[in-house]
Amino acid sequence: MSLATHAPVFIVLLPLTASLLCLLFSRVHRKLGSWIVQAALVGSFASAVSTLYAVLEKGSHTIHYWMGNWEPPIGIEFAVDPLNTSILCMITFLSLVISFYGKPFLKDEDWLHYGGYYTLYGLLTVGLCGMVVTGDVFNMYVYLEIMSLSGYGLIALGGKKSMLAAFRYLLVGTIAASFYLIGIGYIYSMTGSLNMADISVRIQPFVHTPLFAFSVACFLIAFGIKMALFPLHGWQPDAYTYAHPGAAGLISGCMSKVPAYAMIRYFFYVFGVNNPVMGGLLDVMGIMGVCGILIGSFMALAQFDFRRMLAYSSVAQLGYIAVGMAIGNMYGFIGAVLHLINHAFMKSCLFLVTGGISYRFGEVNLYRLGGLNKKMTVSTVAVCFAVLSMVGIPPTCGFFSKWYLMLGAYEGKQFIYIAVLVISSLLNAIYYFRIIEQMFIQREASLTEIHKPETMFGLPMEMVVPIGITGIGILALGIYSMNIVTYVLKLGLPEVFLR
Repeated sequence: MSLATHAPVFIVLLPLTASLLCLLFSRVHRKLGSWIVQAALVGSFASAVSTLYAVLEKGSHTIHYWMGNWEPPIGIEFAVDPLNTSILCMITFLSLVISFYGKPFLKDEDWLHYGGYYTLYGLLTVGLCGMVVTGDVFNMYVYLEIMSLSGYGLIALGGKKSMLAAFRYLLVGTIAASFYLIGIGYIYSMTGSLNMADISVRIQPFVHTPLFAFSVACFLIAFGIKMALFPLHGWQPDAYTYAHPGAAGLISGCMSKVPAYAMIRYFFYVFGVNNPVMGGLLDVMGIMGVCGILIGSFMALAQFDFRRMLAYSSVAQLGYIAVGMAIGNMYGFIGAVLHLINHAFMKSCLFLVTGGISYRFGEVNLYRLGGLNKKMTVSTVAVCFAVLSMVGIPPTCGFFSKWYLMLGAYEGKQFIYIAVLVISSLLNAIYYFRIIEQMFIQREASLTEIHKPETMFGLPMEMVVPIGITGIGILALGIYSMNIVTYVLKLGLPEVFLR
């Protein structure tokens, strides 16, 4: 067997191994552990790209990798298809790019804090990738806990206020994990299997039963909490606001998207949406999504802390994904998945910029950004791309995901969703364009520099490059949006849309 055959498992195995070794090598040399983790992330991203290429070569077929050559449903498998491999590429790419961003925040830390940060960072990547690639429902719980525990740690490293935010997230996250385990227990009692492909066949005789409805409700609550879907989002604003600034880009960009993908995988691929229980569930998700879009947008409008505004904006943006699922047709589904990928880049970029502002000036007040375009040129250009995308202006990527959502709503004659998306875009324009106004129009704010500019771009290059890459990514995803839909997402559509 070639190395390419084992690429699916390398996506998870490389960062896992590096994370376990990180502290040991950091003790030898303060930065050595971080270099090992970053090298592993390079290998993980290369493995994800290799896997995507292999999957696309086979068309819409799923590639199954059996752990220890134990055949499912007894053994655990990794299942890769065009949809989840594209998300794996997104996660590993962002993780690799953002891994450099945190170094300036750690330059005065000792080996334990330096190595500990990168250990948690690598484990967060392991959890995110594992949840996406696994084909076993209990194995997903294991990766969910790895993602959560490392996320709690990275949030807690942000400072005094972050400790309370991390503790609150831990309590609520434990409730989510409990609901997920309860849901697994009921699914296992009905099917006698933990393998997703096996469950999708065995569950069909039970899809009209109250037990099935209760288990599905457990999954909705569990993943709804983890993805911060309204009204289960209470932990999220503080966690995003006070997380360690070096990791906030990855936390805000990917930690809520992977549970959203898990929800898509269960509801559309494992359970199927063509039964009354799932139909009712999608209606509930539509209501939650609409409320999240409107309330999240209004709450974002009321904020003066840049990070907190972005946190409430995420509540609204995740509502788009829920609405896309609730629309229940091919275009709505494509819009939901496309927005999942696009928003990961948009929100990562914006949190990287806020981290840079905080690093240089020690504050992120929205009304004290005057003249920032002269002090942090790359950051302000990246913000412009992200803001245009958030509002939904072409050719940025946000326009295309909103277009597919509206197309799906129009095809399904669900015009209320179109109205909500239009209103939300207008609200986005109001609270995001005030940032552009502050940066480019308002007179220069009298900010005290905590760190003097190390380069002509106003920040260390370890921070400038990730900001620039994610900003360019927003534009590239928009320009190549049709290729992503045609050659990746349409190949991974659920069976219900292919009939």
